[in-house]
Amino acid sequence: MQVWKDYQVTHKDRFLEELLELLRIPSVSADSSFSKDVKACAEAVKLRLQEAGAEKVEVCPTAGHPIVYGEKIIDPALPTVLVYGHYDVQPADPLELWNSGPFEPVIKDEKIYARGSADDKGQFYMHVKAFETMAKTNTLPCNIKFMIEGEEEVGSANLGIFIKENKERLKADVVLISDTAMLSLENPSLDTGLRGLSYMEVEVTGPNRDLHSGVYGGAVANPATILCKMIASMHDENNHITIPGFYDKVQELSKEERDALNAAPFDEAAYKADLGVDELWGEKGYTTIERTGIRPTLEVNGIWGGYTGEGSKTVLPSKASAKISMRLVPNQDWKEISALFQAHFEKIAPKSVKVKVTTHHGGSPYVTPTDHVAFKAASEAIKATFGKGPIPMRGGGSIPIVALFEKELGLKTILMGFGLDSDNLHSPNEKYGLANFYKGIETIPYFHKYFAEMSK
Repeated sequence: MQVWKDYQVTHKDRFLEELLELLRIPSVSADSSFSKDVKACAEAVKLRLQEAGAEKVEVCPTAGHPIVYGEKIIDPALPTVLVYGHYDVQPADPLELWNSGPFEPVIKDEKIYARGSADDKGQFYMHVKAFETMAKTNTLPCNIKFMIEGEEEVGSANLGIFIKENKERLKADVVLISDTAMLSLENPSLDTGLRGLSYMEVEVTGPNRDLHSGVYGGAVANPATILCKMIASMHDENNHITIPGFYDKVQELSKEERDALNAAPFDEAAYKADLGVDELWGEKGYTTIERTGIRPTLEVNGIWGGYTGEGSKTVLPSKASAKISMRLVPNQDWKEISALFQAHFEKIAPKSVKVKVTTHHGGSPYVTPTDHVAFKAASEAIKATFGKGPIPMRGGGSIPIVALFEKELGLKTILMGFGLDSDNLHSPNEKYGLANFYKGIETIPYFHKYFAEMSK
């Protein structure tokens, strides 16, 4: 609609400056030293929702970080869309690998470099500005509710409680999320599902103190060495995960489904060049697209033990630890997988060490039905602004709360992301394209328009 385009062109510079202001707030949910910043970011989101035209906007306290809620109900008889997003961000470490300050956004080569630019401040803020576009031009075709949380990056522990206590307030017809990626602006895609997650921490303890590696080396088990051996044993020669029972409930796709998935454009040479690797790695018998979308994984996210400072210190460490995440696919239950992991890790530990396994958080996989009216509305919205329909894809990441939306609210979720896999999510130099930001703002109003029309 021309009225939307005119409004967005007129206000595009302000839209961007408001996003940059949000990106300057270091809302790191995992580190308690940033608690005040997380709260400040929640207040900033509240203000922007109010300015955009939302009503009943409030910062809702939880046992952890707050949730921002707002709504605009124009007619109870019309469909209602619940927009979910998160304003918290990952830690910026390692800081020395950033080319600019992680919370000092820089625009370079038409991209915004800052922590949270793509995950998820830049993406959820598209919805705020798309809503403003419709509200200020009196063209809002349906009711909209916003629920923007501050704990997504640490497992959304309190969002589930909030949902259970606010089912009436959160009543809607569908959940809309932009916290995923598309193939490219040239080849738009729409996620049909997400993988689940189980996030674990393991600790291996040997002697009761650090030991001189010359005096004790060769006589006492080195926890760092043992940990490495244990972790390495969790993949076989075909990169298949060796935890007993791990694949028992994995949903296998048909040949037709796999062929359709692999029909998406994929340039392996460009993929390797972007990552700076000479060869790809993964489970034998599956393509890269399949490995990152429809197959479960086990990855080490961090490992430490012993002396890691400058220079040398010949020590046999008393302890070694690692953080491990497993991405899960349909029919795998994250609590069951966590239990299988713990049982296996404890079983393979030699008697020379003691082990401790901690489950941090997790979430279930999710699949969006492509015949749902909201999925069709999202497809038509993308077609309206990109000039072509989206390619259905499976997302490799996880949004643990999505399965809970269906369980507690009975709502399906549409995953309409505008980021790119190359946006360095969770890494130094995270970025988000200006074109992606503005394209999202342009496209989202069409989703509401088509969803309202198709729901009649």
